[in-house]
Amino acid sequence: MTSTLFQDFNERSKEVSKYFMFLKSLEHGNTKLAMVDKGGVSQKIKEIDPELIKTLKASSFLLLYNLVEATMRNAIQVIFDELKSQVVSYDQLRPELKKIVLKNLKKRNTDKIFSSITAISIDIIHVGFDKDDLFSGNLDARKIRTTATEYGFSDWTDYAKTGDGEDLVIIKSNRNDLAHGFKSFAEVGKDKTTDELLEIKNKTIKYLRKILQNIEQYLSNQDYLDSSNLGNP
Repeated sequence: MTSTLFQDFNERSKEVSKYFMFLKSLEHGNTKLAMVDKGGVSQKIKEIDPELIKTLKASSFLLLYNLVEATMRNAIQVIFDELKSQVVSYDQLRPELKKIVLKNLKKRNTDKIFSSITAISIDIIHVGFDKDDLFSGNLDARKIRTTATEYGFSDWTDYAKTGDGEDLVIIKSNRNDLAHGFKSFAEVGKDKTTDELLEIKNKTIKYLRKILQNIEQYLSNQDYLDSSNLGNP
């Protein structure tokens, strides 16, 4: 998949997966540190400090949360980009999206957006949108389901493959504990094996990919439009 929705997601997913494979190699002893002398000749193999491995495992939650939030933020950006490229007017939007547009507009300084509005029925959709306002450390599957309802795209995934994103609350919680200093990296990293972390990573990526596929279908079907107005002049 090479659509706009998947370009950034695929790159970020690869970065995360490489880190997890490195982490697994460290914990299983397949990767070790090689210490060299000042001349760069003599080498000494050193075991990895277990405390360092805990820190590296904790850091995996930061990478995963970054992937989750970036993916959803970019996805919402793509929705608004599509509305702009299709020159959709406010009156054509489904009711849920109309509410979002009005909420976005309320956050903006009217003096700053005044000069950006020429065709109000179209420009009103975009002048209030700022993707930096979308999520702030609060993103989990529950929030994604709420977002799906607000925009009108499907939140369905195959539970057997994705766990319906249930691991996202663990990712969010650990990320916030680290970001706000509530727990040390050693505390967060001590409770999970790398194999358990890999399972979380795999399910999270599958979950996000399915949500993106749902959004892609939503855009393809133009489900952002008010169906009651379709066919009307």
